[in-house]
Amino acid sequence: MRAVLCQAYGPPEQLVVADVPAPIPGPGQVAIAVKACDVNFPDTLIIEGKYQFQPPMPFTPGSDIAGIVTAIGPEVTEFAPGDRVAAFVGVGGFAEVVVCDVTATVALPDQVDFAEGAAVLMTHGTSLHALRDRAHLRSDETILVLGAAGGVGLAAVQIAKLMGARVIAAAASDEKLAVCRAAGADATINYATEDLRDRLKTIVGNAGVDVVYDPVGGALTEQALRSMAWDGRYLVIGFAAGEIPRIPMNLVLLKGCAIVGVFLGGFMRRDPAGQSQHVRELLAWVAAGKLHPHISATYPLEQAGQALRMILDRGVAGKVILRPNA
Repeated sequence: MRAVLCQAYGPPEQLVVADVPAPIPGPGQVAIAVKACDVNFPDTLIIEGKYQFQPPMPFTPGSDIAGIVTAIGPEVTEFAPGDRVAAFVGVGGFAEVVVCDVTATVALPDQVDFAEGAAVLMTHGTSLHALRDRAHLRSDETILVLGAAGGVGLAAVQIAKLMGARVIAAAASDEKLAVCRAAGADATINYATEDLRDRLKTIVGNAGVDVVYDPVGGALTEQALRSMAWDGRYLVIGFAAGEIPRIPMNLVLLKGCAIVGVFLGGFMRRDPAGQSQHVRELLAWVAAGKLHPHISATYPLEQAGQALRMILDRGVAGKVILRPNA
């Protein structure tokens, strides 16, 4: 089978496509012909040796896939060959076939296409966990989403609206903000041309925002923190800006707010049943037409490097999908 290989840490252009042996499912595992694989920001970090964990070399990037079960291992009763599924594989998704534990695999509803199934696993899974489990977002609250046109940011806009909240989307271009408005954002801020705090004051006055969803970090963090409401929750999602901010802790005291970490990988390890329930709920929303993952581009396996480069260059609104078996 064909797979994308990272043979040395470096930029996306160093990835190669090679023929490798097809994996065989072991006990409690299924083999899946990959019809779609989501491309995420962490993939760009893994291939450069900058992520929290690193698989041994050589390895195949790609964590979220959807496809068709081709074989099952011993002791597997949940799935059978021919079943449509979505799965979180960690690494290995940029390939024609993957193996995955049944505990990380869910049935894909017939109404959900493979690209949508792959697209919601990490980004929407992160956002649902963040907003429901960590922020306890209420329908009478206002949330500010930074980096709102990126994968997790746009997912947060969509899910916060489904939860009934008022959503302020902040991004770095008018084109990206148009995508946010189409996804349901009630107000928008272009932080490349507008002062974030001044614009927030025109939207919410002196009340501040109840929740901040921050996958960006960098210079925006302190500005957003200074704009929080009393008893607010600041969600730390990631650091796409490349800078981990140093926060004046007196602001947390004066605001009476909480800084809350969000780590989907840790949640999955500690509560796999809860994560599976979240994924089933997300897929049910997609099947019912309540949630529409925004897929801006799809690529064949051979252009995986180009797909990752788009993410690194901030050229993506929403999601990018690889189709290994197109």
